Amino acid sequence: MSFPSLIALIPAAGVGARMGASIPKQYAPLAGKPMLQHVLETFSSARQIEQIYVVVSAADAYVDDVPLPSRCTLLRCGGETRQASVVNGLRAIASTVDAEDWVLVHDAARPGLTVDLIDKLIAFVKDDAVGGLLAVPVVDTIKHSNGHGRSERTVSRDLLWAAQTPQMFRHRMLLEALERTQDITDEASAIEALGLHPKLVEGSARNFKVTLPEDLAVAELHLKGL
Repeated sequence: MSFPSLIALIPAAGVGARMGASIPKQYAPLAGKPMLQHVLETFSSARQIEQIYVVVSAADAYVDDVPLPSRCTLLRCGGETRQASVVNGLRAIASTVDAEDWVLVHDAARPGLTVDLIDKLIAFVKDDAVGGLLAVPVVDTIKHSNGHGRSERTVSRDLLWAAQTPQMFRHRMLLEALERTQDITDEASAIEALGLHPKLVEGSARNFKVTLPEDLAVAELHLKGL
C-alpha cells in the first residue's frame, strides 16, 4: 500500500498591484533575496514535501533570476486570477500525481512560513477526510460597516479565524471543487462550497501576506528573527 505524496503548489503569477512597485511583489527584494526564493527554500527544507511546483505566467522573465531548489518544477501556465493559476497548475501535474495525493497550496507573498508550520499542518491534516488550512483566531474587535463609512454593529469574534496558507487538500477533490466554483479567494472556500468543512490548524502571525509596501519591512524583521 502506497501512502499519499505531499506536494507544494505555489501560484506566483500575480502582479501585486496594491504594492505599487515596478516588479511583481513575489520578486521584491527581501532580506537579500527575492520574496519567492524565501518561500521555495522553506518548502525545500521541509523533508515531508516530495515535490514543489511554482506556477508563473508564460511571459514571466523575473523567475529566471530565482534559484530553484532541486525538487522544484516551474510551470508556465499562470492564469489571470489566483484561482485560475491553481487550477492550471493542478491540471498540469495531474498525470504525474495520484488523485489522493495531498497538495499544499501556498501564497508566494507569505515569506514568513516556517518548516515547523508546514509540519504542524501536515500532522493535523494528513489523516483528515476533508483537508485543512493554517489560520489564526481573530483577536481584534470587528466592526460591520453600514456601507457609508460608519460602524453599524460589532461582530462577535468568538468563531472567527483569519485564513492563511498553506491550504492542504487532495488533488482530485481540490481540482473538482475549484472547477465548480467561481470568484473564490482561497482553496478552502471552494471546498466549503461542496458542503465540506476543512480543519482549522492554528498558524502564526509571522505567516502574514505581504500586500502593501510597508509589509516588506515587517516581513524582513520576521525573517531576521527580530
